[in-house]
Amino acid sequence: MKEKHIVSFSGGKDSTCLLLKMIEKNMQIDEIIMCDTGMEFPEMYEHVDKVSKMINRKITILKAEKSFEHMMLEHKKRNGKIGYAWPSMMNRWCTSYLKKDVVRRYLRQYEKQSFKVTEYHGIALDEAHRAEKNKEKNVKYPLIEWGLIEKDCLSYCYFKGLNWNGLYKQFKRVSCWCCPLQSLRELKSLYKYHRPLWEQLKDMDKQSWNKFRLDYTLEQLEERFNKEIWWEEHQIKMCI
Repeated sequence: MKEKHIVSFSGGKDSTCLLLKMIEKNMQIDEIIMCDTGMEFPEMYEHVDKVSKMINRKITILKAEKSFEHMMLEHKKRNGKIGYAWPSMMNRWCTSYLKKDVVRRYLRQYEKQSFKVTEYHGIALDEAHRAEKNKEKNVKYPLIEWGLIEKDCLSYCYFKGLNWNGLYKQFKRVSCWCCPLQSLRELKSLYKYHRPLWEQLKDMDKQSWNKFRLDYTLEQLEERFNKEIWWEEHQIKMCI
Protein backbone atom coordinates (compact mmCIF):
# COMPACT_ATOMS: atom_id res chain seq x y z
CA MET A 1 0.00 0.00 0.00
CA LYS A 2 1.17 3.51 -0.82
CA GLU A 3 1.97 5.67 2.22
CA LYS A 4 1.88 9.33 3.13
CA HIS A 5 3.65 10.61 6.23
CA ILE A 6 2.22 14.01 7.14
CA VAL A 7 3.35 16.34 9.91
CA SER A 8 0.62 18.46 11.49
CA PHE A 9 2.33 21.80 12.14
CA SER A 10 0.63 24.51 14.19
CA GLY A 11 3.70 26.71 14.48
CA GLY A 12 3.80 26.39 18.25
CA LYS A 13 6.81 25.24 20.25
CA ASP A 14 5.84 21.56 20.37
CA SER A 15 5.02 21.09 16.69
CA THR A 16 8.09 23.11 15.72
CA CYS A 17 10.30 20.91 17.87
CA LEU A 18 8.63 17.82 16.40
CA LEU A 19 9.21 18.92 12.82
CA LEU A 20 12.86 19.91 13.27
CA LYS A 21 13.72 16.76 15.20
CA MET A 22 12.03 14.52 12.64
CA ILE A 23 14.17 16.14 9.96
CA GLU A 24 17.28 15.72 12.12
CA LYS A 25 16.49 12.02 12.54
CA ASN A 26 15.90 11.59 8.79
CA MET A 27 12.33 10.42 9.39
CA GLN A 28 10.08 10.24 6.36
CA ILE A 29 8.06 13.42 5.82
CA ASP A 30 5.96 13.60 2.68
CA GLU A 31 4.06 16.75 3.57
CA ILE A 32 3.79 19.41 6.25
CA ILE A 33 0.35 20.93 6.77
CA MET A 34 -0.79 23.89 8.85
CA CYS A 35 -4.37 24.98 9.54
CA ASP A 36 -4.51 28.76 9.43
CA THR A 37 -7.46 29.96 11.50
CA GLY A 38 -6.87 33.53 10.37
CA MET A 39 -6.61 34.55 14.02
CA GLU A 40 -2.99 33.68 14.70
CA PHE A 41 -0.63 36.29 16.11
CA PRO A 42 1.28 38.21 13.41
CA GLU A 43 4.47 36.90 15.01
CA MET A 44 3.26 33.35 14.42
CA TYR A 45 2.90 33.91 10.69
CA GLU A 46 6.45 35.28 10.65
CA HIS A 47 7.62 32.20 12.54
CA VAL A 48 5.98 29.79 10.09
CA ASP A 49 7.65 31.57 7.18
CA LYS A 50 10.99 31.48 9.00
CA VAL A 51 10.73 27.75 9.67
CA SER A 52 9.79 27.03 6.05
CA LYS A 53 12.92 28.86 4.86
CA MET A 54 15.07 27.22 7.54
CA ILE A 55 14.15 23.69 6.48
CA ASN A 56 13.84 24.61 2.80
CA ARG A 57 10.52 22.83 2.54
CA LYS A 58 7.03 23.95 1.62
CA ILE A 59 4.44 24.12 4.37
CA THR A 60 0.96 23.55 2.95
CA ILE A 61 -1.41 26.11 4.45
CA LEU A 62 -4.99 24.93 4.86
CA LYS A 63 -7.93 27.27 5.43
CA ALA A 64 -11.64 26.86 6.02
CA GLU A 65 -13.96 28.26 3.37
CA LYS A 66 -15.34 30.92 5.74
CA SER A 67 -13.34 33.01 8.20
CA PHE A 68 -13.55 32.87 12.00
CA GLU A 69 -15.23 36.28 12.09
CA HIS A 70 -17.78 35.29 9.46
CA MET A 71 -18.75 32.13 11.34
CA MET A 72 -18.82 33.96 14.65
CA LEU A 73 -20.80 37.02 13.59
CA GLU A 74 -22.51 36.44 10.23
CA HIS A 75 -23.18 32.76 9.62
CA LYS A 76 -26.91 31.99 9.39
CA LYS A 77 -27.79 29.03 11.61
CA ARG A 78 -30.76 26.71 11.16
CA ASN A 79 -32.35 27.95 14.39
CA GLY A 80 -32.45 31.48 13.01
CA LYS A 81 -29.60 32.86 15.09
CA ILE A 82 -26.90 34.80 13.30
CA GLY A 83 -23.39 33.63 14.06
CA TYR A 84 -21.99 31.03 16.44
CA ALA A 85 -20.75 33.84 18.71
CA TRP A 86 -17.81 33.34 21.09
CA PRO A 87 -16.68 29.71 21.48
CA SER A 88 -16.84 28.15 24.93
CA MET A 89 -15.54 25.07 26.69
CA MET A 90 -18.84 23.35 25.89
CA ASN A 91 -19.00 24.56 22.28
CA ARG A 92 -15.61 24.80 20.64
CA TRP A 93 -17.06 25.21 17.18
CA CYS A 94 -13.94 27.04 16.04
CA THR A 95 -11.69 23.99 16.55
CA SER A 96 -14.11 21.78 14.64
CA TYR A 97 -14.78 24.12 11.75
CA LEU A 98 -11.41 25.84 11.31
CA LYS A 99 -9.12 22.87 12.04
CA LYS A 100 -10.50 19.34 12.36
CA ASP A 101 -12.97 19.50 9.46
CA VAL A 102 -10.40 21.21 7.24
CA VAL A 103 -7.77 18.52 7.85
CA ARG A 104 -10.30 15.72 7.46
CA ARG A 105 -11.40 17.00 4.07
CA TYR A 106 -7.83 17.54 2.92
CA LEU A 107 -6.66 14.04 3.88
CA ARG A 108 -9.66 12.47 2.21
CA GLN A 109 -8.01 13.03 -1.17
CA TYR A 110 -5.21 10.64 -0.21
CA GLU A 111 -7.63 8.06 1.14
CA LYS A 112 -9.47 8.12 -2.19
CA GLN A 113 -6.12 7.39 -3.87
CA SER A 114 -5.65 4.38 -1.55
CA PHE A 115 -2.83 5.96 0.46
CA LYS A 116 -2.23 4.86 4.02
CA VAL A 117 -1.87 8.20 5.82
CA THR A 118 0.17 8.50 9.02
CA GLU A 119 -0.12 11.81 10.84
CA TYR A 120 2.47 13.15 13.27
CA HIS A 121 1.21 15.45 16.02
CA GLY A 122 3.30 17.61 18.35
CA ILE A 123 2.00 16.62 21.78
CA ALA A 124 4.62 16.60 24.53
CA LEU A 125 4.94 14.04 27.31
CA ASP A 126 3.35 16.25 29.97
CA GLU A 127 0.16 16.37 27.88
CA ALA A 128 0.13 12.70 26.94
CA HIS A 129 -3.52 12.47 28.02
CA ARG A 130 -4.46 14.38 24.85
CA ALA A 131 -3.04 11.56 22.74
CA GLU A 132 -5.46 9.07 24.25
CA LYS A 133 -8.28 10.42 22.08
CA ASN A 134 -6.64 9.31 18.83
CA LYS A 135 -5.65 5.78 19.83
CA GLU A 136 -7.82 4.28 17.12
CA LYS A 137 -6.51 6.61 14.43
CA ASN A 138 -3.25 6.39 12.53
CA VAL A 139 -1.61 9.21 14.48
CA LYS A 140 1.86 9.13 16.03
CA TYR A 141 3.30 11.25 18.84
CA PRO A 142 7.10 11.16 18.61
CA LEU A 143 7.60 13.79 21.34
CA ILE A 144 5.97 11.41 23.83
CA GLU A 145 8.07 8.51 22.56
CA TRP A 146 11.21 10.63 22.95
CA GLY A 147 10.23 11.66 26.49
CA LEU A 148 10.19 15.39 25.71
CA ILE A 149 8.10 17.72 27.86
CA GLU A 150 6.92 21.18 26.77
CA LYS A 151 9.82 22.91 28.51
CA ASP A 152 12.27 20.74 26.55
CA CYS A 153 10.56 21.65 23.28
CA LEU A 154 10.74 25.37 23.95
CA SER A 155 14.41 25.17 24.99
CA TYR A 156 15.21 23.24 21.83
CA CYS A 157 13.50 25.86 19.65
CA TYR A 158 15.37 28.68 21.37
CA PHE A 159 18.61 26.75 20.80
CA LYS A 160 17.74 26.64 17.11
CA GLY A 161 17.37 30.42 17.04
CA LEU A 162 13.57 30.55 17.01
CA ASN A 163 11.89 32.90 19.49
CA TRP A 164 8.53 33.96 17.95
CA ASN A 165 9.57 37.57 18.62
CA GLY A 166 8.99 37.02 22.33
CA LEU A 167 5.50 35.44 22.26
CA TYR A 168 6.46 32.63 24.64
CA LYS A 169 7.80 35.14 27.13
CA GLN A 170 4.38 36.81 27.13
CA PHE A 171 2.15 33.74 26.95
CA LYS A 172 2.34 30.21 28.29
CA ARG A 173 0.46 28.98 25.24
CA VAL A 174 0.28 30.61 21.84
CA SER A 175 -2.96 29.84 20.04
CA CYS A 176 -5.57 32.15 18.53
CA TRP A 177 -5.13 35.60 20.07
CA CYS A 178 -8.92 35.98 20.50
CA CYS A 179 -9.53 32.70 22.35
CA PRO A 180 -12.03 33.19 25.24
CA LEU A 181 -10.45 30.24 27.08
CA GLN A 182 -7.25 32.16 27.79
CA SER A 183 -6.28 32.77 31.40
CA LEU A 184 -6.42 36.26 32.90
CA ARG A 185 -2.63 36.31 32.87
CA GLU A 186 -2.58 35.71 29.12
CA LEU A 187 -5.32 38.27 28.52
CA LYS A 188 -3.29 40.82 30.42
CA SER A 189 -0.36 40.11 28.11
CA LEU A 190 -2.64 40.58 25.11
CA TYR A 191 -3.78 43.93 26.52
CA LYS A 192 -0.26 45.02 27.48
CA TYR A 193 1.75 43.93 24.43
CA HIS A 194 -0.77 43.68 21.60
CA ARG A 195 -3.11 46.63 22.04
CA PRO A 196 -4.40 46.72 18.39
CA LEU A 197 -5.55 43.11 18.76
CA TRP A 198 -7.18 43.95 22.08
CA GLU A 199 -9.13 46.75 20.41
CA GLN A 200 -10.22 44.34 17.69
CA LEU A 201 -11.33 41.93 20.42
CA LYS A 202 -13.51 44.64 21.96
CA ASP A 203 -15.09 45.41 18.60
CA MET A 204 -15.91 41.74 18.02
CA ASP A 205 -17.37 41.47 21.52
CA LYS A 206 -19.77 44.32 20.80
CA GLN A 207 -21.10 42.46 17.77
CA SER A 208 -21.46 39.05 19.41
CA TRP A 209 -24.77 37.88 20.94
CA ASN A 210 -22.82 36.36 23.84
CA LYS A 211 -20.01 37.92 25.84
CA PHE A 212 -16.30 37.13 25.77
CA ARG A 213 -16.31 36.17 29.46
CA LEU A 214 -19.00 35.61 32.06
CA ASP A 215 -17.03 36.96 35.02
CA TYR A 216 -15.71 40.26 33.62
CA THR A 217 -16.52 42.64 30.81
CA LEU A 218 -13.55 43.67 28.70
CA GLU A 219 -13.83 47.16 30.17
CA GLN A 220 -13.58 45.74 33.68
CA LEU A 221 -10.55 43.75 32.63
CA GLU A 222 -8.93 46.89 31.27
CA GLU A 223 -9.45 48.62 34.60
CA ARG A 224 -8.00 45.65 36.47
CA PHE A 225 -5.03 45.27 34.12
CA ASN A 226 -4.20 48.99 34.24
CA LYS A 227 -3.99 48.82 38.03
CA GLU A 228 -1.87 45.67 37.97
CA ILE A 229 0.49 47.01 35.30
CA TRP A 230 0.89 50.30 37.18
CA TRP A 231 1.72 48.42 40.39
CA GLU A 232 4.21 46.12 38.65
CA GLU A 233 5.99 49.07 37.04
CA HIS A 234 5.95 50.98 40.33
CA GLN A 235 7.54 48.00 42.13
CA ILE A 236 10.28 47.82 39.49
CA LYS A 237 11.09 51.51 39.97
CA MET A 238 11.24 51.03 43.72
CA CYS A 239 13.81 48.27 43.28
CA ILE A 240 16.10 50.31 41.03
